[in-house]
Order: sequence, then structure tokens, then C-alpha cells
Amino acid sequence: MEHPNFLLTVWGYALAGLAFVLFAVVLVRRRALWVADEGSSPLMLGAVVSSAAWAWLGLAGLFNPSTSVLQLAASLADWLRYACWIGVLLLLWRPRTGQPLLRRLGSTGWVAVGLVGGSLVAQLLNFFDPRWAEATGPWVLLGAMAMPVLALFLLEQVYRNVAEDARWSIKPLCLGLAGSFLFDLYLFSQAVLFSRLDLDAMSVRGLAHALLVPLLWWSVTGRGDWITKVRVSRTAAFHSATLLLAGIYLIFISAVGYYVRYFGGDWGRALQVGLVFLASVGLMILAMSGVMRSRLRVMVGKHFFRYRYDYREEWLRFTQTLSDRQSTQGMGQRVIRGLADMLESPAGCLWVREPGESDLRCAATWNMPSTEDKEAADSAFCRFLSDSGWVINLEEYRSFPQRYGDLVLPAWLHEVRQAWLVVPLTVGDGLTGFVVLASARAEVDVNWEVNDLLKTAGRQAASFLAQMQATEALLEVRKFDAFNKMSAFVVHDLKNIVTQLSLMMKNAKRLHGNPEFQQDMLMTVENSLDRMRQLMLQLREGATPTGTVHGVDLAAIAQRIARVAEGRDRHLQLQLTEHVVARGHEERLERIIGHMVQNAFDATDAPGRVWLTLGRSAGMALVEVGDTGRGMSKDFVRDRLFKPFQTTKQAGMGIGAYESFQYVQELGGKIVVDSELGKGTVIKILLPPFGVHKTSDLHAVEN
Repeated sequence: MEHPNFLLTVWGYALAGLAFVLFAVVLVRRRALWVADEGSSPLMLGAVVSSAAWAWLGLAGLFNPSTSVLQLAASLADWLRYACWIGVLLLLWRPRTGQPLLRRLGSTGWVAVGLVGGSLVAQLLNFFDPRWAEATGPWVLLGAMAMPVLALFLLEQVYRNVAEDARWSIKPLCLGLAGSFLFDLYLFSQAVLFSRLDLDAMSVRGLAHALLVPLLWWSVTGRGDWITKVRVSRTAAFHSATLLLAGIYLIFISAVGYYVRYFGGDWGRALQVGLVFLASVGLMILAMSGVMRSRLRVMVGKHFFRYRYDYREEWLRFTQTLSDRQSTQGMGQRVIRGLADMLESPAGCLWVREPGESDLRCAATWNMPSTEDKEAADSAFCRFLSDSGWVINLEEYRSFPQRYGDLVLPAWLHEVRQAWLVVPLTVGDGLTGFVVLASARAEVDVNWEVNDLLKTAGRQAASFLAQMQATEALLEVRKFDAFNKMSAFVVHDLKNIVTQLSLMMKNAKRLHGNPEFQQDMLMTVENSLDRMRQLMLQLREGATPTGTVHGVDLAAIAQRIARVAEGRDRHLQLQLTEHVVARGHEERLERIIGHMVQNAFDATDAPGRVWLTLGRSAGMALVEVGDTGRGMSKDFVRDRLFKPFQTTKQAGMGIGAYESFQYVQELGGKIVVDSELGKGTVIKILLPPFGVHKTSDLHAVEN
């Protein structure tokens, strides 16, 4: 009673005792709300009742510190409440399945029984036989620290295995129990390390547990059906096993630290600190070790689950790996890594056959050196993979070659270090390639389940690779298509130049002495040279040299086209109502307008007329080319006029109108055609005026 926190300790235990008694009454009176499992219900009530008994016995012991029976009773009540809570969590984690209880709980249940039983034996020996007191004292503290560790492990497992839509109702229970267990873990770990209890922490232990009762009350009285939604996931089992092993490791280090300090003399404290530091570093090294994680995953999958893989998670992970566009790795490396991660393999290489090739080659590697060797697609090795679809286990092949019939492995495969499995990649009945995987970090039993998963994943990977190859082939086809389109434009321009020069030579026989004809001939030759230089540049660069868009004086273009027509003895009626400047490239616009004027002349016989009008329409620059010639049908204008290789002329190529349509659209303009058979054609080219970059900007120009 001389302790300065005596009153705080008294009020804390009293409040805890009252809170747990009221909680027990609520559980008894509202049993229908919390009964979810016939085994967990009595244990939960026992945990609450024993918690109340622990609090009241602890309070009585404060006023009678010399009564050892009260001290033992309080310790046993504390032990009993932990035993009950551990039992509740075990049953919630492993719901009723019709199997015997211990078989249902598995190895974790045996660990819990051994730990709880060992702690009870240590407490009883410490009390009833003074000769054992000194030897069992540290083990009593270790047991008191180990039970919160086990309880936290089970609590984490229960929370992870509850369906996400039901976690809201279990969160208060988990928070309340976690707070209680963490407080006790801190209290008894301090006692193990320093061989004494922290009196300040002991004085608020009752109060801390009392404050957590409302959380337990809230969750248990309104928890709904979350217990029926508990499921076991491999991720949860892996993390829980990691936490459990880490807890056991820390408990062992604490025990060793205690004896180092006890027998270390003057150096005991320093040696204990050094041991704890080295143990912490060792724990971090183990946690970061890929080999240790692999072995733990194999152990969890082998001993806790019927099947090795959670196929939903594996397929989602594999698909995400293959389709990850943010990855810096290529498709080949992602295929290798996706298959390797299924078996904890650290390396691999991918062999594929490119379209049009007869051999498979090493196309990608992951943590494995590349090779220049090739494997013929019709070799016995490839035929075996294609016909059987088997995953070749090289370890099994070396031990039992008769299982693989007459299969002979290629020489290069024997030279691949740590080669372990060969996974075929098949699409339909064809072999796209195969993946060679290196030996796993942990020993893996390659059974029917592993083989089926790898074969299925191999087909998925082969589909991704085939799609990638098809995409690359399509890109090449598009490049050739662009090149062919450019070639068609070039041939069309060459045809126009040849036609122009042929007409000039035809007229030269008749007008070679005419000075005006000579002047026109020089201008025509110069113009032809300029256009041929442009064509050479276009062929060299592989694209149409457009340059920078600028303002083009359409009147100057119209006048030049009219002069060329006059040189061919054709009359072009010009109607220049106003000065018009449009966006574009002067050389291309002149070629397009000239092409339409030439088509108009070709379609018009004497005494028909052809005209070229410039003006404005709805804020756009207007170029109108009309004739009174043969005209075109509505169907031809609608379906064929602006399609490539469609023409009404016997010597035409059907490229000019298509090129004109594409270019005008690129500028943001449009072409409107009004034609009627036997009456003629009017083509209106609407171009954005200079200073307007797209059609939507025309309103600003008009205003």
C-alpha cells in the first residue's frame, strides 16, 4: 500500500472487474446474438468470467499482499482467460467441419495446447515447490510473454480470413483484444529482459483492460454473421506464419538474453544488449531472404492447404505480369518472370520462333546468360513439346529417362546452368516457343498440380506472344501500306509530268518557231524539274515533304494554272471576286487545283466550258472548279470518287481525287461535289483562311 500508484491500481482493477461482470451478464442474457459456434460460445463466456475473476482477485491481493493463495488464484485466473481467448480464436479461425477438434485445429492447435499447458505447469511448480522457484521463475515470465504472441497471431489470422464486407463488425473486437494482448506483451517482455515487472505499467493494467471492454461489447453484441464468412487465404497464412515464427524467435532470444545477463557477471548487461542487436539484424536478414520466404511459402502451401495454389490469385498475378505496360521489362522477360514466380524460380530464358523463320532462338533472358544457339522447329525436341505438351522436368529426366520415351535433349540445354524445367508455349496445335526455368530457391515437388498450372499458363503466355507478333506484323504491313500509298502518289505525279511534257513535244513540231511557245516551253520544263526534285525528296525521306503551313495566295495559283492551260490551247474562265489567302502549302495546293482543272478539261468536249472561281463561303476560302462536260453519277460520287484506284478515265490511276481529299481534310477543310451525268460537274474546295487552324475557329474569323 506504500506504492505511490496504489489508488490508481485499486480503481483500475475495480473498474475492470465491474466491466467484465456486466459484459458477462449481457452475454448470458443476449446469447442469441453472439452464438455462432457451439464450441466458441462457452469459451468466450469463460474468457469474460475469468477476466472478471482475475480483476477481483487482483484487487483482493492488493489489500492482502502476504496471502500467497490470492496471488496464485489471480495468476491462474489470468492464465485461464488467455487460454479461453486462445481457444475462441482457434475455433473462429478453423470453423466446424465435422472433423475431430484437434485434427481440425491442426499443428497450430497442438502448439497452443503445449504453450498453455507448459505455462500452467511452470506456475504450479513455482508455487508449490520452493526448490523449483528459481528455475521456473524465468519460464513463468516467458510463458506469460508467449501467450500474448500466440493470441496476436491467431487474432491476425481471424481478421485476415473474414470476408471484406463483414470486417466492419469484427474490427472493434480485434482492436479491443489486440490492445489487451499488446499491453501484456509489452509488460512481460520488459519483465523477461530486465528480470522484474514494471510497477508503473502494472498499476494501469486493470484500467487498460477495462477501457477495452466497450470495444468487445460492441463487436460481440452486434457482430452479425461475420464468423460464417471466415475463410483461409494463402496470403493470410503466410503472413501469420511469418509473425508466429518471428515471435518464437524473439522469445528464444529473450530467454538466451536473460541467461547471458544472469551468468555474464559485470559484462552481462553489455552482452545482453549486443545479443539483442545481433538477433534483430539476423531477423531482418532472414525476413529479406528470398530463399527463406520461398521455403516458408512451400511449407504453408504443403501443410495448411489441400492444394498448393490459390488459382484465382495466381491467374490474376500472372495476367497482371504479362499485361503490365508500366514495366521496364519486355514481353519476353515478363513471360519468364510470370512463370518463374509460380515456382519461386530465380531465372529463366525464353525461346521463340519468329514469323517466317524455321528455327527457335533465345529471344529473352531473366537473370540467366543468353546464348546464340538455335533449335530447329522440326527437331525431335520441339516435336516432343508440340505433340505431348508436357513440362519436361530435367531432374526427373536424368533419374527416369524412360518416362520420356525416346526424347533426346539438345546439347545446348545441358550447358544451361541450373536448368530445371522446360515449359512449352503452344497455341492450338503449334509450338510458339518454350521457357527454360532455373532450379527453385526452395525444394518444390513438381506434381500433377504444378504441371497442369504450368501448361495452362504456358498457353496463356503463348497467346500473348502470338498477339505481340501479330501486332508487330500489322505495324510492318501498315508501314508498307504507307510506302505503297506514297509510291502511288509519286507515280501519279510522274504521270502528270509525262503527260505535260508529251503535250509540249507534240506542240513543238508545230510551234517551235513561235517565241511565245518557246517561253512557255522553258517555263514548263522548269516547272517539271521543280516537281521532279520534290518527288526525289519525297522518295528519299519516305514521306510527303509538307514543311510549315503558311498563307497561300490562291489568285496567283489560279493565274498560273490559267497560263498553263492557255499553253495547251485550252481556255480557263477565271472569276476572281476578291483576294483570298488560305492555309496550306503552295506547291501542293497548286497541284491539287491544277489536277481538278485538268480533270474538268478531260471531261469536257468543245464547245463546253471550264471555269475556276475564287471567293469566300461561310468564313472559308472557296475554290470552285466547274465544267459542262460528261458529269458523274451520284453513286460514283458517293461511293468511289474519293477512294484510291477508282477512276472514270481509261488511262487514269484514281489517285488524284483521293490525294486531294486527304490533304484538304488535313488542313481542316472539305470538298463538296455536285455532278450530274450529261450536264457537268462543280467541285467546291473549302479551305480555312490563313490564321485559322481548324474549322471550329471560323466563328472567331467571321466575328
